[in-house]
Amino acid sequence: MGEHRTIHFVSLGCAKNRVDTEVMLGVSDQSGFQIVEDPADAEVIVVNTCGFIGPAKEESVETILEMGTHKETGSCKKLVVAGCLSQRYPEELAGEMPEVDHFLGSSDMLKLRKVLGGAPERMLVGNPAEYTMRADDPRVLSGQTHRAYLKIAEGCNRSCSFCAIPSFRGKQRSRSVADVVREAERLADAGVVELNLISQDTIAYGRDLAQRESLAELLAALGEVEGIRWVRAHYLYPEKLSDALVEVLSQHEKVLPYIDMPLQHASDSMLRAMRRGHGGERMYKVIERLRGAIADLVFRTTFIVGHPGETDADFTELRKLVEWAEFDHVGVFLYSPEDGTRSGEMADSVPPEIALARRDELMSVQRPLSRERLELRVGTELDVLVEGVSDESDLLLQGRWWGQAPEVDGSVYLANGTASAGEMRRVLVTDAADYDLMADFIDGPGGRDAPPDAKDPRPPKVKLRTLS
Repeated sequence: MGEHRTIHFVSLGCAKNRVDTEVMLGVSDQSGFQIVEDPADAEVIVVNTCGFIGPAKEESVETILEMGTHKETGSCKKLVVAGCLSQRYPEELAGEMPEVDHFLGSSDMLKLRKVLGGAPERMLVGNPAEYTMRADDPRVLSGQTHRAYLKIAEGCNRSCSFCAIPSFRGKQRSRSVADVVREAERLADAGVVELNLISQDTIAYGRDLAQRESLAELLAALGEVEGIRWVRAHYLYPEKLSDALVEVLSQHEKVLPYIDMPLQHASDSMLRAMRRGHGGERMYKVIERLRGAIADLVFRTTFIVGHPGETDADFTELRKLVEWAEFDHVGVFLYSPEDGTRSGEMADSVPPEIALARRDELMSVQRPLSRERLELRVGTELDVLVEGVSDESDLLLQGRWWGQAPEVDGSVYLANGTASAGEMRRVLVTDAADYDLMADFIDGPGGRDAPPDAKDPRPPKVKLRTLS
């Protein structure tokens, strides 16, 4: 292909997609390709697409077309489209985008090796989706290398009416505990200190395995990996919370008492329409159980507004839940009709302006609640994982405490001292905003000794859990 073999990646969509991209980065590295930041300098360009909802699909198509221009103006000789969009619409994309040399689906990450090896014929998506990552798959971390997403399963067995993911990601396929632990050990050896567990349906991990391994077993095992300080689980659905899982979340030193549970709605009629498998009463019981069992719990959730049939009364039920629960972090998404879903065929659509107003209202309710939760931390000590120089000011460092997941929650801004990305440092929290904290180092190089009364300038309102 030329004297210098260069490749450029564009990764779109969720953290699960990023892991897939990192596998392809590993394949590229093993194939002798140099990764370049400027697509104009790349002989091969790979776009890993998202096909989840309308705006994501539009972004993916626009990105493909943009990258395609480098075949005319840059060094690009091969344009490769991978991921969910090509898995979901293989024939349509292949017919409408002749400029794309190869289409790889969501199970074709390792097939990039054949493409880079000079596969002469146009490669198309493999069906059905069947790939499950393994610990010995190549992987190169992107972005911050002191933290990593750890994909523990692929696919989903649920039938939520608004979601098309099972149709192109396939049925659930869990990795074994031993295999996930092996990858965690590799990541720890590479300097990773924080693991964020992801899948389509994390609470269902292991149910499809012959030996029926459980999420509780996996979390406990990962918490024993040398070098790992924080283990956080994402995407826990509000059902079948075993006593063992609650215990490991509440008791294990390295398994964070952080719940990421997509509740989606609170009204019985909406939950039935969404085919969530439970009613609104279950939400209250689950939240009460978790708050009662897990000391200093941090709770993140997401909701959908504007689903077909959502009435003012339905939205009022959702608002009541948010007001009552006092979640730490909330994300609100506008409903997007999707091909091949039951919701996409429903009548009684909600006008976009009403859906947008409901989203804004829900976030206006949540904002002061988030701030109140963070204000409980003012005057206390926390361990913070330093991420580097702040995006807000070169005079500040930026990091996260254990109650903030990367990329979706807020940050801790550090006003004194110096530290390197990846350091775990002790801080004194001095102020709180809607989603962020301000803090000072109180330990280590560049920090300061705390004055005698600095540890508790205000009486703490809750018993705080920190990690040694």
